[in-house]
Amino acid sequence: MKNLIYFRLVIFLVCFSSSQMLVSCKSKTVLAENKPVITNAVKDSNEVTSENIIQKHYSNKNDFSTLYIRSSANYKDEKQSQSVSAEIKIKKDEKILVSIRFIGITMAKALITPDEVKYYEKINGTYFEGNYQALSEWLGTDLDFTKIQNLLIGQPIDDLTKENFTMLLLDKSYQLSTKDNNTEKSFLFDEDHYLLKKQEIIQVEKEREFEVNYPNFQGYATAILPANLMINAVQKKGKTAISIEYNSVTFNEELTFPYSVPEGYERIFIN
Repeated sequence: MKNLIYFRLVIFLVCFSSSQMLVSCKSKTVLAENKPVITNAVKDSNEVTSENIIQKHYSNKNDFSTLYIRSSANYKDEKQSQSVSAEIKIKKDEKILVSIRFIGITMAKALITPDEVKYYEKINGTYFEGNYQALSEWLGTDLDFTKIQNLLIGQPIDDLTKENFTMLLLDKSYQLSTKDNNTEKSFLFDEDHYLLKKQEIIQVEKEREFEVNYPNFQGYATAILPANLMINAVQKKGKTAISIEYNSVTFNEELTFPYSVPEGYERIFIN
């Protein structure tokens, strides 16, 4: 049903419906021509360890207070597809506002803070307000503000310094993998700059797979950000794919985060 597309898209963009679904997308990470100064290359492959890769990745510049992204997004599942525009505002570590628009009309909006998630969608006239526990149980994976923020800025959704990984060199990329109970995770980094090319979560028992590819990155004076990202997922119900292209990015501006549920909308609850 096309009426559900905006609801699903806003969920994927701000809550990344992660671990609910996947389809593998092969991609090559290329740093754009506007390159920042990067000094963390390892010359001798014998020096490379999991700890070294993690340290080099996190040493890439990521220094901003606010971020304003204008993007285009395409949603596709086995029954339907839709292209929309998406405006993403981030006040680092404090809040994220996502607006989904179709032919200039706001169809859905979400406000995310470390404590709660709020969103509404216009087609069905519904809205949600709640904490991450309800969404985490619904999506089948632990969810919090930092994971959502990291997904959008091309960072691992988990803090890699808190886990142990097995490292493999795969076609000029480094893959870090770990397995905990029924969950398998892997993170792929490019060999030159240690930028994240792909992150993947597989829940074998629940037959869920989730993957985010970052085909290209853009270097700025204050940060290195994805130029685009591709979210691919699969579960028993089917496959879903979302591609997001960052059309323009501005840093450290004074941003407003207006959010209010239109009058007459019905509140929904996630059990």
